[in-house]
Amino acid sequence: MTGQAAHQQELRVVVADDQAAVREPLAAVLALSEGIEVVAAAANGAEVLTAVAAGPVDVVLMDLRMPVMDGIEATRRLTEEHPEVAVVVLTTFADDDSILGALGAGARGYLTKNAGRQDITRAIRAAAAGQSVLDREVQDRLLATVRVKAPAPDRALPEDLTPREREVLALIGQGLPNRGIAERLFISEATVKTHINNLFAKAGIRDRPDAVRRAIASGLA
Repeated sequence: MTGQAAHQQELRVVVADDQAAVREPLAAVLALSEGIEVVAAAANGAEVLTAVAAGPVDVVLMDLRMPVMDGIEATRRLTEEHPEVAVVVLTTFADDDSILGALGAGARGYLTKNAGRQDITRAIRAAAAGQSVLDREVQDRLLATVRVKAPAPDRALPEDLTPREREVLALIGQGLPNRGIAERLFISEATVKTHINNLFAKAGIRDRPDAVRRAIASGLA
């Protein structure tokens, strides 16, 4: 692979955090990660929108509590105006309102600031590929919230879901990532992705958090 080809495959990332003491070291660390280019650093949501408009940008690593425009509003604006740009939330907050607000606004990933560099880079790459990544604490909170708020079980899933697709949906509902599902079912991650794509299309599931809700509402999780 030539240097030019490698450069073309780099993911272009904007790092957003209102604290320079967090933003600048994080941008510097990510810039050292293979396949990632930090193209801008922003101190608030308005600066994120400006950076994305100047683009091109693949992923925004978004803090939530920022002045001028917070991360949830910035995520909502990006989802509406630049749907090709993925948002991964990186925040100290893991309360229900923050999690549901960010995911509802269109964030594809949600990490707390306890996440290490490998976790963050993995989430960035997954989001760029259209996948959702939630860290364990966030998964647990989301599952607990959905179970409390879920109505009486609705078991109406499409009849053409295969038994394996139902198994995969059940494991998503339990919070397992693709690798965990593959290990549980003794299949490859590529096969897991195929099953997920098929069941999402058949059941009209939008994303991973929506799949968790459907699994619980359908009595699979």
